[in-house]
Amino acid sequence: MTAIKICGLSCRRDIEAANELKPEYIGFVFARKSKRFVTPETAAKLKHLLTGHIQTVGVFVNENPKTVANLLNSGMIDIAQLHGNEDEGYIGELRALARKPIIKAFCIKTQKDIVEARKSSADYVLLDSGAGTGTLFDWSLIRNIKRPYFLAGGLSPENVEDAIKYLNPYAVDVSSGVETDGRKDKCRMAEFVAAVRKEDGL
Repeated sequence: MTAIKICGLSCRRDIEAANELKPEYIGFVFARKSKRFVTPETAAKLKHLLTGHIQTVGVFVNENPKTVANLLNSGMIDIAQLHGNEDEGYIGELRALARKPIIKAFCIKTQKDIVEARKSSADYVLLDSGAGTGTLFDWSLIRNIKRPYFLAGGLSPENVEDAIKYLNPYAVDVSSGVETDGRKDKCRMAEFVAAVRKEDGL
């Protein structure tokens, strides 16, 4: 079964929709430059409203590893997603501070990017077209990658079935593809989840 991550949740309405739709993961964005940024205080309140079976992912860009570890160890987030220039040294330091899963994001443009993704010591890699660009990349580049990954970048209710058929990723990750006018749209979220579950035969 393909796991679903809906990223960039920022208000009570988003959490209520997630509780109803039951994705495996939701994401809180802690990168201040993002329009979906939430403070740790807001994330803590939203986490409290979330049903227990949904895992929370914190998205960070070049954040101090101690800050990330504190959020992991407090239970506010279950997984750290690193979306900046964090290297193997950073990942090692974070692992020493918090024994929780790590997702490392890679912008896929060339075969060199695939090699780097394959070598990453992170628990999962996330393969994207860029940080929140909402555009597709050439899926043929990753068709033969031999490790579990989150597929991101330009996914929507209209194309996620094709993505799963072509690539069979561990998980699909969506944000702008389920938004209307820059806000999460429950109808779009429901359409996305239904499309994934349909392809999985559920």
